[in-house]
This record gives sequence, C-alpha cells and structure tokens, in this order.
Amino acid sequence: MSDVKNRIIEEVKKVICGKDDVIRLVMTAMLSGGHILIEDVPGVGKTSMVLAFSKTMGLDYGRVQFTPDVLPSDITGFSVFDKDTKEMHYQKGAIFHNLFLADELNRASSRTQSAFLEAMEEGQVTVDEKTYPLPSPFIVFATQNPSGASGTSLLPDSQMDRFTVRISMGYPKNIDEKAMLINRQDGRDPMKTVERVCTAEDLTRMQQEAAKVHVRDRLFDYIVALSDATRNHPDLERGASPRATLALTAMAKAYAYMNDRDFVADEDVQTVFVPVMSHRLLLTPEAEFNEVKTDAITEEIIKKTRVVGK
Repeated sequence: MSDVKNRIIEEVKKVICGKDDVIRLVMTAMLSGGHILIEDVPGVGKTSMVLAFSKTMGLDYGRVQFTPDVLPSDITGFSVFDKDTKEMHYQKGAIFHNLFLADELNRASSRTQSAFLEAMEEGQVTVDEKTYPLPSPFIVFATQNPSGASGTSLLPDSQMDRFTVRISMGYPKNIDEKAMLINRQDGRDPMKTVERVCTAEDLTRMQQEAAKVHVRDRLFDYIVALSDATRNHPDLERGASPRATLALTAMAKAYAYMNDRDFVADEDVQTVFVPVMSHRLLLTPEAEFNEVKTDAITEEIIKKTRVVGK
C-alpha cells in the first residue's frame, strides 16, 4: 500500500505547510499502533494536523477540550438507570472513536488523566466492573502546552510512558508561513480540500503489514543495548521501561514499512529513538538543576552505543 501511504501524507500537507518530517513521524506512529503526544505552544497547527489525518484516513473522530472540570465519566462513559426496564444502561463516553483528540490534556485533573490509562494500554474501558472494547483501530492524540504555562500540570509518568512518541511542531519557516497565508486567501479553507484516500480497515491492514516487518537478531541486541544505556546514564534517575523497548521496536518496524522495506535497518532504530524515548526519561535533580535536556541525552546515547554486529 505504498501509494496509499504517500497520498495520505500529501493530503495532510495541504493543511500543514513545511512540516514534512513531523507528518511522516506521526504517520509512522499510527502505523505502529501507538499514541501520539504533541507538545507545543498554542496556534502552531496541532489540532489541524490531527483533523487532517482523520479526514484523509476515513477515521471516526472525536475531540475533548480539557479543563479542570472535565470528569473521568465524561471520557469513559457511565451507567444510568432506565425506569422502564428497571435496569442500568451504559452510556458511551467521548473516547469511543477511532481517533480521539485529547486537546490540552495537561489542563485536566489527575483523576481525569488516569481515565486514559486502561484505554491506551488495552483498547478498552471498564465501568461499574464491566469492560467495553474501544473501536479498532484506536489512536489517542494528545496535545499539551509546555509545562509551566498557565493552568497546566505535568502528566503523570504512567501516562507519559503510554505515548509512543512525543513530537513538537515548532514555528514554521517564513516561506512556509507565507504559503499558509496564500492558501487561505479569498476565504479558502485547505481542510475542505483534503480527500479521503483510505478507510479505518485500510489503516488496520497497514498496521498488520508493518508488524510483520522482519527484525534481525543483532538489531534486537542493539535495541536492548540502547534501552539499557538509558538505565545506566549518570544524568538519569530512571531510564526506559520495557514498554518503551517494545515501542521502539514497533516504531522501527513502521519506519522501515514507511520506506517500503520488509526488514528493519540500523538507521530505522536510530531515527525513531529520540521521539520514542526522550519523554519517558526522568532526570536526576542535579541534571535538572543544570538544565540538561533528555533529547540531548538520547542523542548522545545513539552516538555512543555501538551497533551490534558491525
């Protein structure tokens, strides 16, 4: 389905100018079956990119704008008593979509944030001791403003670890911002020009194909060595979890699939390592005081960790 992948990217580029690498990374994460955290300042196109992906891939789309008064039951659903049947009936929550956008998730209360944990890990929610499966495929996009912005709080570590990648879009270059203005002249809306090129079933098929990409034994050793390096770095109080190692492998497979290969190469692992790992690592107090960045640590690990078998 190489042509389908490329057409999806071209459709999203109609809305998001000059962010080709970000679009490809998001597409890779979706093919890996993972969830995406977009951390950036307001107004750079986070929500528009998610909506463009949902439209061109034919995905059922839902969105919640998070504030401190959003309740867990708003997300997972709740049971109500039916006076006619004398029974409790389940009302689905907002999360029951193929693609769910949790906008400004770090403005929600910790109780509401915790409502995502089971859904993101197991593709289901449990309400009143009954379990309800979520639609398949199921992907969470969450946006958050940088920590320290008014009304925000840090997402818990358990939640951060469930996001396959963290990305930042950043401000556009001048030439891309100009193109954005030109594309919207005379009341034109680029989102209306986005065409559907596949369905939810096609995405599931592509995910299954990506999962079958071959990983050589020496690359399993390399992936484990990279994860282990995060656990022994002097500036890190906590390194990557086994969940992170699984996510790194899935992303490397999906990235190889994006490049029309049926095997994972060294550069696939290296390309996705920083966005998969950096948001999961916990700095030591000394490193935080010295303003060390986890992105810099992961880049250092890539340079220093030997590719096994080479």
